[in-house]
Amino acid sequence: MIKLRDLEYLSAIAEHKHFGRAAKSCFVSQPTLSGQVMKLEAQLKLTLVERQSKKVMLTPAGEKLVVEAHKVLTAVNEFEACAKTLLDPFSGDLHIGLIPTLSPYLLPHIMSQLNERLPNINFYLYENKTQVLLKELEEGKLDLLILPWLEEMHKFSRYDLFTEPLILAASPKHTLTRTGTVKLSDLSEQQVLSLEDGHCLRDQAMGYCFTAGATEDQRFKATSLETLRYMVASGMGITLLPQLATLNLGENDAIQYIKFEAPEPVRQISLVVRQGYSRMECVRLVVKTIKTAVSGLF
Repeated sequence: MIKLRDLEYLSAIAEHKHFGRAAKSCFVSQPTLSGQVMKLEAQLKLTLVERQSKKVMLTPAGEKLVVEAHKVLTAVNEFEACAKTLLDPFSGDLHIGLIPTLSPYLLPHIMSQLNERLPNINFYLYENKTQVLLKELEEGKLDLLILPWLEEMHKFSRYDLFTEPLILAASPKHTLTRTGTVKLSDLSEQQVLSLEDGHCLRDQAMGYCFTAGATEDQRFKATSLETLRYMVASGMGITLLPQLATLNLGENDAIQYIKFEAPEPVRQISLVVRQGYSRMECVRLVVKTIKTAVSGLF
């Protein structure tokens, strides 16, 4: 009989591509993990793992079966969560994923209220890029995500939290800061600094910029909003920043933040969960608490 632990070992190998790291993530020795995978292969009469001197890869059979293993492991996690929910829907662990362009600016506004309203919930927070978070949500590694809504997320359940404006950040010496107001059309023929590929904010912000007739500054791609901020402050160019990242900063000698006139560029921040997620009472209270916490910020 196939054991759940065997599926966990196979999943770990698929993730880490290395027996040692996979074993460490499963809290077992490397010989134990390797031996159990070999027993699983013998039981299935299939080769699941291609063993090379420096790395480990799944065979085509292994790739197909690890997908099914993820489904089984997710179902088990859902079963356990459902059982805990029957005892107390507002207790236990809650694993939340956020993107780097949101988490450091949003969490200070919401965590105190979440801890107050849900004192028996252990919040675990994870920061990563959108595609990684969506994969981990689908696999059951995360319970919910807080991030900008994208059309590709349609297979998940969505709860809108707030609409966040994007703000122009520019040096006070830049021509766009002279009038004190700015329209999207003013970005025409401007070069705009942006984040590197993989950040959904990059695609959203540049979408507005391209529509306005701006171009992307190809000389530099930032890994974070703070890098973009410093680039603007040093006079290297202009960019769009989420308003949360500009709150309470005000103007200074190096950088100026200007809101766009209507229609302003925005991003819709939503809470995303798997369809059929078992702890919806808890999710609804999280949504209500966050909405209350951010009301009046914008």
